[in-house]
Amino acid sequence: MDTAKLKKFAQFARRSLIEQVSNKLKMVLEKDSVARRESAEVVEKLEKQIQAHGREQVVEKVAYIWFNRFCALRFMDVNRYTRIGVVSPAEGQFQPEILAEAKMGHIDEGMVDELVRQQIFALLDGKTPSQDPQAEAYRLLVVAICNYWHGSMPFMFERIADYTELLMPDDLLSGNSILAYTREAMTPDVCEDVEVIGWLYQFYISEKKDEVFEGLKKSRKITPENIPAATQLFTPHWIVRYLVENSLGRLWMLNRPDSRLVEQMDYYIKPEQPESDFLRISSPEEIKICDPACGSGHMLTYAFDLLYAIYEEEGYEPAEIPEKILTNNLYGIEIDERAGELAAFALTMKARAKQRRFFRKQVQPNICVLENIQFGEDELKEYMGFIGRDLFTAPLQTTLHQFEEADNFGSLIRPDATDVDEMLKALEGKDVSGQLFLKATHDKVLQALRQADYLTPTHTVSATGISTLKYPPAPGAVSTCAEGGKKRMPLLLAMSVTTPLPIPTGIMSL
Repeated sequence: MDTAKLKKFAQFARRSLIEQVSNKLKMVLEKDSVARRESAEVVEKLEKQIQAHGREQVVEKVAYIWFNRFCALRFMDVNRYTRIGVVSPAEGQFQPEILAEAKMGHIDEGMVDELVRQQIFALLDGKTPSQDPQAEAYRLLVVAICNYWHGSMPFMFERIADYTELLMPDDLLSGNSILAYTREAMTPDVCEDVEVIGWLYQFYISEKKDEVFEGLKKSRKITPENIPAATQLFTPHWIVRYLVENSLGRLWMLNRPDSRLVEQMDYYIKPEQPESDFLRISSPEEIKICDPACGSGHMLTYAFDLLYAIYEEEGYEPAEIPEKILTNNLYGIEIDERAGELAAFALTMKARAKQRRFFRKQVQPNICVLENIQFGEDELKEYMGFIGRDLFTAPLQTTLHQFEEADNFGSLIRPDATDVDEMLKALEGKDVSGQLFLKATHDKVLQALRQADYLTPTHTVSATGISTLKYPPAPGAVSTCAEGGKKRMPLLLAMSVTTPLPIPTGIMSL
């Protein structure tokens, strides 16, 4: 993979999109803008976002959202996961295939609803006045397709009906458009592996990362919103393989000494002596693998490959395996919302590559993006009084307050409560819909407990890594057993540079 070309593209794309979104923002916020007349509520929401987070942050967020979507759509186009090319032209054409088809009167009714279809046809037939009817028609098509994919991948394609749509770049069809450069960088060869999405994200934020570290030299602290740019590193594939093969792979080989899985694990280190102290696995569905700092999911996607081979070896039906892996086996924790979205997308693409009807299953990967959750001084007291104070033990109450700075501490948070899963099930069954003022608190409590549940150390394998080693670690670096939660964990391989990695209790950082 030509990462130099990807880096050049991603850095250019960020600068270009920020400029285009900034210009669009100026137009939208003008006193007599069309947006104010036609979408007054949306503009008001946009202004509130600017007031709360600052103009620069809003522009940065929207620019990345569109970069993310364009890259995801291009990847799916190339691999023919879309019914029709959304950002890619058909062979021998220049315009995106979906626009070319629309100009011939063909728009997929299953992907674009009737009202939008009529708006598009009116533009293309000249019935609706427009300075650039094809550009407007294509914008409507892109928004409709993003909303269509919301059903299968809400983590990547949030429903568009707000200022994100208003700030979409104008030029999407010319030879100098962001989509033209996206197609040029994301060639079919590059898109053979979903890890391209992770590389693009690291390169996209690389200039921001340089700014953050330059600020450190001037004694400027890293703020929570800049932590992702400072810490996201794409782990090289050989490190990923070493970690996963000597954790997941080793666990399976201990349980199935005659397994042929060893034949595809080039970095696997066979134990010098027979081992008897390891977790007994009767079925691959029992294995839980967690990357507590999953980034864009590189560790998890390779674990998917090994798990697929394990399920096949055990005689499972190929059509059932992807869903079982995403439902039962793979878990990721992340503080960077963008990276978490990419991890979920990457796992979904791995599953779709193995099962062509996978999108219809609407299975969501187990990726938890930790959010800050704060409660007012008397907020929890009133809530507990309504639900039943006897349900809330002292450790549980402490746990609810442990996520006030989740964007700072991430997976380093150790929930005090040990019965999170049971409490979560109990509260999910409570109906507070009639209690207007308690509903928001109820939702926050559930979110805090879901995050705590991910951080409870009950996984059979936990692996994470940072790409700083120049050579594979020595075989002696492999640990054989570590205590973790209610289960004994067979192995963890983790690498750290100067600070401890956020690894569940009882796991060692090497």
